Amino acid sequence: MLFLYNLVISIAGFFLKIVALFSPKIKLFTNGRKNVFTILEEKIKPTDKTIWFHSASLGEYEQGLPVIEKIKEKYPEHKIIVTFFSPSGYEVRKNNTVADVTVYLPLDTKSNAKKFLKLVHPELAFFIKYEFWLNYLKELETSKTPTYLISGIFRDNQMFFKWYGGFYRKALKAFTYFFVQNESSKDKIEAIGFDNVVVSGDTRFDRVNAILERDNSLDFIEKFKNNKPVIIIGSSWPKDEALIAEYINQAPEDVKFIIAPHNIKADQILNLKSQITKSTVLFSEKGTLDLSNYNVFIIDTVGLLTKIYSYGTIAYVGGGFGNPGIHNILEPATFGIPIIIGPNYSNFAEAIQLVALQGCIVISNFNELKENLDLLLTDENFLTEKSKICYAYIQDNTGATNTIMNVVL
Repeated sequence: MLFLYNLVISIAGFFLKIVALFSPKIKLFTNGRKNVFTILEEKIKPTDKTIWFHSASLGEYEQGLPVIEKIKEKYPEHKIIVTFFSPSGYEVRKNNTVADVTVYLPLDTKSNAKKFLKLVHPELAFFIKYEFWLNYLKELETSKTPTYLISGIFRDNQMFFKWYGGFYRKALKAFTYFFVQNESSKDKIEAIGFDNVVVSGDTRFDRVNAILERDNSLDFIEKFKNNKPVIIIGSSWPKDEALIAEYINQAPEDVKFIIAPHNIKADQILNLKSQITKSTVLFSEKGTLDLSNYNVFIIDTVGLLTKIYSYGTIAYVGGGFGNPGIHNILEPATFGIPIIIGPNYSNFAEAIQLVALQGCIVISNFNELKENLDLLLTDENFLTEKSKICYAYIQDNTGATNTIMNVVL
């Protein structure tokens, strides 16, 4: 089976080079890996002490960041190496300041794994949430490198739990500890023979809770808000925006809206703006305009949404009418903002939990959206109750990073 795995990886590498001729994203994926070993040779000396973190993409990197920061604090003399599998992670965070070296992870062939680990020679290795690359794990086990999974999630449909997944189960022996998010994951991994499992929780809660300690002020949002209630629409898609636009057009004049779409392509932004009859301004055109005169503010740039949530009265988080589902609800929750989402959230544990706690409201059509937004805007007790639930949910689930560090150190 391992032979077939290596064959598939090699074939995939070949075909990806062909696909890269037609796909900009795959081109980043293949071209970004061409100089990885050269970069490692230039930036890591054989005498350097190093610690390696691997994340699949941006979400996993953000999830692991609290641990990366703590490790960097505890081991200031070590170089921190961060690798990404996906361009959507690497291209956004390639210039991060927490790592000494940030590169793509070479494809998981035997030769790549050997060469990578020879150059990096980590004293500790961390995999964030998932991505179990068999050759890398085998080399880590052979070299007796302490290896950890952080914020891990295990589900029945994974290869480890299939009758034919023996070679995958064997690869898990490389891990010194599994730090998992919940008891269900602990039960599953213990059922296949592992007792080095700790339920630490999800480090994302530590990540979002730390947001409260930084400066989240934005002068232009303050001016736009003008002491009025603001509904924040975060990471919206066209299906979300159609409902939101309909609501905006009939909403009370003293309610303001900030929309931060998931896709900020000019044609989609213009399409969104065309659906709204209230006075609307784009971030890109705000200039010296008096933002307090506008009802709707469309953020056609990236990197501001987290801070914008701090000004919200209510948050609508998009993605719930499509696949794979809703976007990040933890950021608005950390500010104690009631959250409304669409119906597709079953793959997100935090959404399931917050819906069960009644801090997050699920809608499936315009009438339900209007009913709940109107209630939140007019019933202060209802608004306050939902706010408290969201804030408490974040606070009650922090501490995963400390649990991990206490074991690792």
